[in-house]
This record gives sequence, structure tokens and C-alpha cells, in this order.
Amino acid sequence: MASVGAGSDTTASTALVIGPEPRARRSGGVPTRRRPRAAGTVCAVSNSLYVTSTEPDAGKTVVALGVLDLLATSAAAPVIFRPIVTDAEAEDPLVALVRERYGAGEGHGPPTVESVGLTWEQARALIDGGDTRRLVATLVERMDHLRSLSDFVLVVGTGFTGPSPATELDLNAELAVNFGSPVLTVLSGLGRSTASLAAAAREAASVLDGAGCTRVATIVNRADPATAGEVLAALRPDRSADGDGRDDGSDVPVYVLPETAVLSALTVDEVVSALDARVLCGAPSRLAREVDGYLVGSAHLQTVLPMLADGMLVVSSGDRIDLVVGTAATSASPSAPTPAGLLLTLGTTPGALATSLVEQSGLPMLTTPHDTYGAVHRLEGLSGQLRPSSTRKVAAARGAFTTGVDTAELHERIRLSGTDAVTPAMFNARLLARARADRRTVVLPESQDERVLRAAEELVLLDVADLVLLGDPAVVAERADQLGVDVSGALVVDPGRGSPLREELAAAYAEARAHRGVTGDQAWEVTRDPTAFGTLMVATNRADGMVAGATHTTAATIRPALEVIRTAPGVSKVSGAFFMCLRDHVLVFADCAVNLDPTAAELAEIAATTAETARSFGIDPRVAMVSYSTGSSGGGVDVDKVREATSLLAAARPDLPLAGPIQYDAAVDPATGASKMPDNPVAGRASVLVFPDLNTGNTTYKAVQRSGGAVAVGPVLQGLRRPVNDLSRGCTVADIVSTVAITAVQAQDHPRGELAGVPGLEAGGRTAAGTTR
Repeated sequence: MASVGAGSDTTASTALVIGPEPRARRSGGVPTRRRPRAAGTVCAVSNSLYVTSTEPDAGKTVVALGVLDLLATSAAAPVIFRPIVTDAEAEDPLVALVRERYGAGEGHGPPTVESVGLTWEQARALIDGGDTRRLVATLVERMDHLRSLSDFVLVVGTGFTGPSPATELDLNAELAVNFGSPVLTVLSGLGRSTASLAAAAREAASVLDGAGCTRVATIVNRADPATAGEVLAALRPDRSADGDGRDDGSDVPVYVLPETAVLSALTVDEVVSALDARVLCGAPSRLAREVDGYLVGSAHLQTVLPMLADGMLVVSSGDRIDLVVGTAATSASPSAPTPAGLLLTLGTTPGALATSLVEQSGLPMLTTPHDTYGAVHRLEGLSGQLRPSSTRKVAAARGAFTTGVDTAELHERIRLSGTDAVTPAMFNARLLARARADRRTVVLPESQDERVLRAAEELVLLDVADLVLLGDPAVVAERADQLGVDVSGALVVDPGRGSPLREELAAAYAEARAHRGVTGDQAWEVTRDPTAFGTLMVATNRADGMVAGATHTTAATIRPALEVIRTAPGVSKVSGAFFMCLRDHVLVFADCAVNLDPTAAELAEIAATTAETARSFGIDPRVAMVSYSTGSSGGGVDVDKVREATSLLAAARPDLPLAGPIQYDAAVDPATGASKMPDNPVAGRASVLVFPDLNTGNTTYKAVQRSGGAVAVGPVLQGLRRPVNDLSRGCTVADIVSTVAITAVQAQDHPRGELAGVPGLEAGGRTAAGTTR
């Protein structure tokens, strides 16, 4: 076995042992084309993967995003490399997306310019009469540099937009073999027959095998959903049928991803860019909405309006005031379709009165200098792209990939080497994978909040949990339409007077609070509150967990849980922990949300509970009881409380690695820990930090979050019999997604909730078991 590459970097060559010795080396250190290896053989560990297509617009970005999510469970700092691009000045959308998702900012991964190798013009200058050695050597050097900055490089091949598209697959194969990167092939199934796809797959395999590449998988993207099974059968035949024992490559996995319309649709923002348009008005969130079609307003209003559908972009001249006002009115009406926007051509704009009417509807209104025919003609030739701001498309792409690909099989074939580091992206990827593996039902009572609806759509697309949204179904549907989000995969339950569950839950509340004198009528009134209704669903095993707090205080979220769910056996206090995701590791902070000034006994209990929370999420608990003094160096009421709590915890849980009292720096910094508390296994290596009071805990987590660049996930409420978690009122969509995933994972330790059999809950959405109705 020999390493492949130009140069003698020891680290790189160690990681690149992938195949047989090249026949010979020519000047420049670039190997010649090698003998083909058995196509199904994935050799020793590689720290890279090469994604190539065979034609333009095959959807490599969707596949690359899915692969990065897959690798995020074990790669601390994956980066993208685009060897040859058309324009090095314009930031590549995929590079931008990866940098946004995986935290590749200052000090996190290579600068954007280093993620791009050469332009086609620069590449041509390095080719001497068909000899590509200088070109390959230059790109191998760039690749080796990226390897020195990251633990995994995902190479996304050329876009088949260069001067010789017919030979680009050969060039990608040559680059892959010299990079030492196994290859994942992407074929476009758009508008192609099964026979055509089978022929394209054979041709691609022949070129890659002939170059000596290691093929890990083939993905047919953008396939017709109706023929996906037929395509899979044709491209992945049964090898046993050959009966000749030859390794013909048929054991290379094939996956089929159906065409997803939202991925190729332009957003309103992209229409603005494509047509040099100007935004006259419109809610910022609606500029990210996808355009599902175009309706040219060349007829009278009464003719155009019946043709209007959700997501359509109405194209008209600005002097058609009837169409401008009529389209705005449909956008504001709950019973009419919600258009994506209004595009005015020829640079025209309506008057102030008409504009004010459109502004009130929130509908985006644009003006472009192009005429109507030219504008529509230009738009029809464009496809939308995955960008950092395309949250809906990103979620759809990730969902399509995880649904269509056997991720465990693909990960094994890539055979990524592990890492001890845990980045925020790795923690989140592992969290989502755990939630997805044993999906549970989570209630979201604040369905009127935009962030909750957007998170619900993302959670459904990612297949993380079965969701129950509480609210009037008609109001929820109208709000979702206005926002351009799809929450049809969630079950909407109205907690109002007509709810089939309300009588059952009111009876349960009256029984649970009978010792407090609560009557049936009082219980009935309590269940009008969506947070109380959702909490009772969890308490009665109608759901597995609840997430609230986007529009309510922590007290309003916790109080119903303490009344009817109550604390777990052996626990007297509910507390709040945060997962603090730092650059390469995760710490758990507590209590940062609930208890103002716990006693020594309560503090010991909180520490024990937090240690179990850490362990349940894959973090080895090493507990530091934080104070302003380390060891016996100081005294005072506050530090004495921490010292007593440490003694109580040590007696109750002698199995836990423990240090306390200990200052924060001695807990997390190895040098300081060795100096202040030598020979203690926790000092300098703490993973769980327990603070003496809420003032200290809450202040510290926010200081680390804001000044230290940490991602704070939480608060995670711990100590309840069933999981209920609280959101900050300043939470983001990503915060809600993470908290729902955490709640789902917590619920996996309890019997599964069951909504089946409840009268009146048969229409729409998902059942608690996750099947689509």
C-alpha cells in the first residue's frame, strides 16, 4: 500500500493510505493513472470524500449537505473544497452554507478563499498540451493544506460548466485518485428514463474504475418518485445472479432521492437578485418564501384571481392598480390563496395609496426594469440554490437525504476516523440522530408564535419527533400559510371547548389537585390554558414531553408540571441545566434557571441530577462544585455551603469524580487546576459545573455564551417524572429544534405516550406512532 499525493507531508500521507502502488511516478510527484481496483473495496481510513456528478444540475449540493450532516457525528471540523470553479470572486453558495452551519468563522476552518482552488481560466493555464500534471500538483497542494486545517475535507467536484464538459468526469476522477479520496457519484434522474440512468451509471463506473478510484456509493438525485423503486432495482442488481464470482461493482450501494420541488424553487429574494429588482415593501420573513409558479396578470382582475394559487408570483405592470390591490387582498384573506409576491415590470410603481394597502398585507412587492416577457423568460431558466438563509430548503434537503440513504451503511463505507473533540455541530447531529432513532411525541402549546411554526416545519422535515401543536386548526393553518411554512406533518389539537381531550384532562387535573380543593369546574377552566393542557397530556401519557416558554415565563411553564407531573423519585427540586457547546467540547452548567439559593443538601442533589443528565447525553460526568475559593483556601458562609454540599455528594455518590469547592478557572483549565488542586482527577478537566446559586449560574452561562462564543442549549429541566422543557422568550428557531430533540431523548427513558383512540383526532397530520394519515 502506498500513500497518494504530491509532496511529502507526513501527516497527510499517513491519512491517505488507500490503494495499490502506482505503476510509476513522473516528474512533479503526480502518479500516473493506476490499475483499477475492485470497485466495492473501501480501503484504509480516509479523511476526505470526493462528490462528483456526470452532468450539470445533478444536485451535488443536496448530497454534500447530507454527507456533512452524516459526518458531523464524528468529524469535528469538516470543510468544503471546490477544486475548480467558474468565478472565484463570487462566494460559492455551498461553501457559504457550510461555513454558516458548521461555525467556520474566525478561527474555525479555512478562509473562504482557501475553500476554492482555481478558476477554469487558471486551470487552463496549468495544462500543457493536454498534460494535467501541473494542474493536479497545484490542486493536491491546496488539498493537503486543507487537510492540515481540518479533520475531514469534503471535495465537491466541478459543475460541468467548464470548456470541455464531456471530459470533466475524467478530470474529477484524476483529481479524486490523486487526492486519495473515495468517490460518491451523483446522477440526475430529472426527466430521464430508467434505461438512460442505468447506462449513465455504467459509464460513470467505467471512468472512475479505470482511473483507479474507490467508489463508495452512487446516488440518483431528483428522480421521479413514481419510478424510484424501478431505478433502484435497475442500478443495484443482485450480484448472485451473475454466478461467476466477479467483482463487477454491483455491491457499491445505490440510493435514490426523489425530486423535491421546494429545492429547485426560487425564493422571492432570488427573484430580486435575478431581475435586478427593488423591494418596495414586504415582511422580511416572506422574502425567503419559495415561488411555486408564475401568473402573468394580462387579463382583468375577475379572470386572474380564480387562477391564483398558494406560492404564485403575480407578474404585472405597476399601473394595473386593480391587480395590485386585488392580490394584496387575497394575501390578507384567510380563505383565499396566499401568493408569494407581486412583481411589477417596466420599472413601474403604484401610487402611495395602493402601496400602503400592500404594506398592510405583508406581501412582498418588487419592481424590475425588465418587461413582462423578458422577466418571466429569465426566471423560467433558473433554479433556486441552497444558501445559508434558505432554512426551509436546508431542512428539506437534510430530510430527503436521511430518508433516501442508509446513513449507517454509507458512514461505514466512508470509514471516517473518529475524534475526541465534540463541536456544537457534532453535538447537535448526535442529538438529532438519537431523537430520530426512537421518535417520541412532543407537545408545542405556543402555536401562534412564528418561531414555533418554523421550528415545527423543520422538525417534521428532519423526522426528529412527532409533534402536537395546540391551537385552533384553522388559525394555525392560516398563520402557517401567511408565513409560507408547511406544518401538515404535525397534529393540531384545539384545547378549546370542543376538544375531545379536554374533559379527560380536566378530570385528571381535578383528581391530582383534589387535596388542594380543586373542583371539576375549576379544573375545566385550568385546561383552557394551552400550557396546562399540554402538561396534562404529558402527565396522562397522551404525549411524551412538552416544550414551552417562547411566549411564557419560566414560572408559567414549570408550575403546571410541578402540580401534576411532579418530581422524580428521590428528587426534591427541579433544576435547569445548560449544555454549553464550546469549540471542541461540551460542558454542562447547573442550576442556571430555577433555584434562587439552594441549601447545601439541595445543591448536592442538583449536582447528582446534573451528572445523570450529562451521562444520558453521552458526556462523562466529572463534577466541579464551583465557588469563589478552591479547596480549603478560603472561608465564609457561601463557600462553606459549597464545601458541605461537596461532602454530602461524595458520601451519596462515591462513584462520581468530584472536586469542590473549586474556582471556575481551576475547574476548566488544566494548568490552573494542577496548581490549585494537584492530583485531583476533575481539576482542569471538569465536564459538569454546579454553581452555588442562580445569580452565579445564570450570569456565568450568559458570560460564556456571549463572550466565549459558546452555543448554549437549554435550559433542560431535570428532576421531573416526565420531560417538560422551558424556552427563553428570546429563543431562536434553532433553539426550539434542539430543545425538542433533547425532550424527545429524555422521553426515551419512559413509556411511550399514546394518542391513538382519542375521538376526533383522526384528521390530518401524524399519529403519535409517526405514521402519516
